[in-house]
Amino acid sequence: MTIGYITHPDCLRHDMGLHPECPARLTAINDRLIASGVDMALVHYDAPLAERAWLERVHDSAYLDDLEARSPQGGLAWVDGDTAMNPDTLTAARRAAGAAALAVDLVMSGKETRVFCAVRPPGHHAERNRAMGFCFYNNVAVAALHALEAHGLSRVAIVDFDVHHGNGTEHIVAGDQRLLFCSTFQHPFYPHSGYDSIDSNVVNAPLPAGADGAAFAAAVEADWLPRLRAFAPELVLVSAGFDAHQADDMAGLNLVDSDYAWVTGELCAIAAQSAGGRIISLLEGGYDLHALARSVEAHLKAMLG
Repeated sequence: MTIGYITHPDCLRHDMGLHPECPARLTAINDRLIASGVDMALVHYDAPLAERAWLERVHDSAYLDDLEARSPQGGLAWVDGDTAMNPDTLTAARRAAGAAALAVDLVMSGKETRVFCAVRPPGHHAERNRAMGFCFYNNVAVAALHALEAHGLSRVAIVDFDVHHGNGTEHIVAGDQRLLFCSTFQHPFYPHSGYDSIDSNVVNAPLPAGADGAAFAAAVEADWLPRLRAFAPELVLVSAGFDAHQADDMAGLNLVDSDYAWVTGELCAIAAQSAGGRIISLLEGGYDLHALARSVEAHLKAMLG
């Protein structure tokens, strides 16, 4: 068993200065995977630049034009209170979205069965026409729509265990019955969404501050797994945010490395039942570098079985 591993040096060039979403996140992951020996089981791929047509499946054309117009020649251009572009940001973002599409191509061609995209900036807060929460292009939505439109799939599941609700992903996929979106997140908390969703293809499981791995597992078993089994996805996509870790001070949940290993195993079992084992994971949050690196290691070891 191997895992396709997609990244690109351009993803290190997006830099918002003194900011938790920093290039060192990818460096920490890479160093940990080498030190642990997991790197030996990875097949490395360079992320391509996303094509405009791939982005237009999930974002308004006018929004894409506005981002490009606001991209600075130097310094930083802030798009909201915590999200900024430097001159290399959109190239990095196109690599991150391109990785999502390449991952789908790899699993649908049979070259890989399981893929991890070590990319940044993250994507799950990016709405159809709005950048926010460190995100510009919605990478997991790019993957989902690429699977539907380019590969003819009819059922794709998106699972998001980031500590923050994936408001952008829900904004894009809600109501599309070809897609099932399942998420856990801390509530009440940024971005203050997801707790009152009504769309039938959305399964949100808010968790209170302080919730631990047992509470997380109970929510997954009660809310996600029955819907996922009934949906029988042909592909499983994971918005893999690791900021619900107890060591991550961005939020207030108390997961540990083994919780990420457990949920990954459950999602791999879903993929094995109906998707030929096909599962793609895309990095979202996770800002304590040591906890992030260890959690990704646990996540990939679980994907390896």
